[in-house]
Amino acid sequence: MKPSTQGSAGAGIGRIRTDASVRIPAQPGAARDRDDRDRDGGGAGPVGDARGEHTHGEPPLPRPRPLVRRSSVRGQVLDALRAALASGELRPGEVYSGPALGERFGVSATPVREAMQQLALEGAVEVVPNRGFRVVERGARELAELAEVRALIEVPVMLRLARTVPAERWAELRPLAEATVRAASAGCPATYAEADRAFHRAVLALAGNDQLVRIAGDLHRRAQWPPAGAPAVRGRADLVADAHEHTALLDALIAGDLDVVRTLVGEHFTGAG
Repeated sequence: MKPSTQGSAGAGIGRIRTDASVRIPAQPGAARDRDDRDRDGGGAGPVGDARGEHTHGEPPLPRPRPLVRRSSVRGQVLDALRAALASGELRPGEVYSGPALGERFGVSATPVREAMQQLALEGAVEVVPNRGFRVVERGARELAELAEVRALIEVPVMLRLARTVPAERWAELRPLAEATVRAASAGCPATYAEADRAFHRAVLALAGNDQLVRIAGDLHRRAQWPPAGAPAVRGRADLVADAHEHTALLDALIAGDLDVVRTLVGEHFTGAG
């Protein structure tokens, strides 16, 4: 597939700010810093002096600067890019530059590049020197392998939990299961992907193993990226069917029906849900 130019990359990703439900704020600048100083004491002297503090001559502590804000921006950009991968807006095989995406988000290229580096570590994109990042093209075999690994990890845990977790604990997950149905009915793949991961994460969290939750979550996210040569996104009917498997599974868990749980879990991972 012919790589996109920087200009087309910016245009192709234009819906991220609204469809992905993540809006990237403009980066802080001198005007905001000046407003902060005005609120803290008009800039006439140290903040502590204006408020009658530091009466024993202690030097005032330095105020937090944009490091935290920058981290927040990078995180929001990363969330938006992940949503764009799940929705198919970032297309397999296409090259996207940091400056073009940064212009679209209203931020500098730096947090975009940092977010893309994280996606490279996750296997979603690869670095193209002097050009940007190419979305990795994945085939059906890789999706099947991910589904197999997820099943090897999650199915035994779910069956163990089905025998040990009381019904009232399972009932507490009902809102998360219903949220996947609503997200699927809305037809937004990125929103459904987030709700889907939240439900699976809550189920696995009952095992009390943080490493299990982290590893399974990473595999789940990777399984949600559309493969090359396939339709850009799953259809609404597929999403709804997948979501109803969550509610059916939860019903079986609450009822303590291990045979039904075993069947539903096996079918769910066969469909990579």
